[in-house]
Amino acid sequence: MRNCLLLISCLLTVALLAQPPVKPFPPLPSKEQLQWHEKEFYLFIHFGPNTFTDKEWGEGNENPSVFNPTALDCEQWARIAKKAGAKGIILTAKHHDGFCLWPSKFSKHTVRESKWQNGKGDVVKALSEACKKIGIEMGIYISPWDRNHPVYGTPGYNDVYLSTMKELLTHYGKFFELWWDGANGEGPNGKKQQYDFTRFQDSAFKWQPQLVIFSDIGPSIRWCGNENGFLGKTNWNLLDTAGFSRGSGAPPTDTLNQGNVNGRYWIPAEADVSIRPGWFYHAAEDVKVKSPKALFNLYLQSVGHGGNLLLNVPPDRTGKINATDSTALMGFRKIREAAFATDLFTQAKITSNTHQNKTLDKLTDHDINTFWASSHQQNTVLIFELSQKKQLNSVVLEEMIKYGQRVQVFTVEVFDGTSYHTVFTGTTIGRKKIVVFEKQETDKIKITITHAKAVPMLRGVAGYMITTL
Repeated sequence: MRNCLLLISCLLTVALLAQPPVKPFPPLPSKEQLQWHEKEFYLFIHFGPNTFTDKEWGEGNENPSVFNPTALDCEQWARIAKKAGAKGIILTAKHHDGFCLWPSKFSKHTVRESKWQNGKGDVVKALSEACKKIGIEMGIYISPWDRNHPVYGTPGYNDVYLSTMKELLTHYGKFFELWWDGANGEGPNGKKQQYDFTRFQDSAFKWQPQLVIFSDIGPSIRWCGNENGFLGKTNWNLLDTAGFSRGSGAPPTDTLNQGNVNGRYWIPAEADVSIRPGWFYHAAEDVKVKSPKALFNLYLQSVGHGGNLLLNVPPDRTGKINATDSTALMGFRKIREAAFATDLFTQAKITSNTHQNKTLDKLTDHDINTFWASSHQQNTVLIFELSQKKQLNSVVLEEMIKYGQRVQVFTVEVFDGTSYHTVFTGTTIGRKKIVVFEKQETDKIKITITHAKAVPMLRGVAGYMITTL
């Protein structure tokens, strides 16, 4: 009996030693950042006096009475967002014109001074309640620049901004993201403001510790360096921020787009872009709304490059999302669902040149909590053998970023009956890399991770035939 127990103990020890080593490779994402990564896609809502004046940047001297949506329906926004597959909505509660979409006690340029609902309305409250009812999350944009407030450009404005931020972060429930624009222009007195971002940041996290905060340099998420909705084909979730600041002092746009290969902090990229040429609604742009196919291409270049997509969909003067925009969003979802409906690798036979063969099935289980780790750092080879030849033009790879971002160079090859030939060479993978190449017919696909900063750890590999490209 004693010998039997000893044998069982030895076998268990060998089994444990055979499991992939779980060794984090810093810097690592926080719990909140990991949750943010899984959102992938959510909506931006630009709404305010500019909607009614046909401007993009208001000057702060607008008569508040111009803001008067005739049929505001925040539940419609939330319903459309959810049906489009968006995980949340970020609202421009205050843009550069200083107009507050809630009745702030610290401004005289708010919905309270407007004709809408006789000054009794509150867009932030309406959207907060709508998101809770429909079942999606909400984020908030609060421009530090204020072209209306009389104390902007003086030390006292930092107190004002902090007070308005406190109103939003303590009266409307939890937000998933706080969005800081880098714009810093002149106020009504002709002066610019020296923002106390350290104080703003500390206070925001004190009021809502679960927040992720966006800006040029984070601290949680970085701007992608453009407003066209694409991230670099190389995209590290890492960034060095020493010596940089928000706005004019931000890192170069190519650095923001690609990150730093050995960056000190985990600050992933968010790609912001509008469904229309402008950020606010303009009737003349109804015929210029991006098509579902164009939106899908943006998805491939943002989410497909390891970041998140923040798509602006501005309500019209009635206070509703225009039917043209809604139709485009529904078409976008239809394309996404069709593109990734059938994973050709699900039943594939998987082999590897590493010693970690027992857990290879974790690569195709579509479980974000499981992973496979290589036994060595460089030249890891994975071969996916199908039961018969199939047509495909896309491979999706995902790293287990909970333990850090590792992959530096990889290739995808297909077998033509005689030999393998390369159809794609890439750099980073990160949370998700959607590889697209010319249509191939094959029964064997080889993925080689030629270079990595540490042993590769993948949570998923899938193959698809995408008909809409």
